[in-house]
Amino acid sequence: MKETLEASTTLAPIPAVMVSCGNMEEANITTIAWTGVINSEPPLIYVSIRPSRHSYNIIKETGEFVVNIPDEKLVWETDYCGTKSGKEVDKFKEAHLTKEVSKKVSAPSIAECPINLECKLKEIKKLGSHDMFIGEVVCVNAAKELVKDGKIDLANAKLITYLGNKYYIADTKVGDRGICLK
Repeated sequence: MKETLEASTTLAPIPAVMVSCGNMEEANITTIAWTGVINSEPPLIYVSIRPSRHSYNIIKETGEFVVNIPDEKLVWETDYCGTKSGKEVDKFKEAHLTKEVSKKVSAPSIAECPINLECKLKEIKKLGSHDMFIGEVVCVNAAKELVKDGKIDLANAKLITYLGNKYYIADTKVGDRGICLK
């Protein structure tokens, strides 16, 4: 038996990422849990941001951003960058994060994050409380220890997920794609 509830954004788990924007001199970080893949060719991802957020106008004006994927060692920093405003604090400085020169965009990457997806803004979709920023991934940088046979070993990356206002890591395999075909 199921109980019917009011419509809500009950989709979980979702990734928790830190989106960096701006340039090496003036940069900001915002933590986003509303993000995902849209397309494979070209590789497109999205981040949904409230228009009132500091990063919103920075990304809109520069047309670039980096989706930095944190691991379990960066839970505090991820939470900090999502609860403080870049209008009031320098999040790189206060969270003790290192700006790293990106390869194909002017927005800095976060050196401590094991995976960085450099993106060029393709489109902004106005949706309501949040606007969806669609970015084309133009460069992927990954920690060498995570790269196996030219691919990122995501299962061993200890990446953060967000579930009901709590952070988790997803690292327990429960099946393989195609299991239904066996």
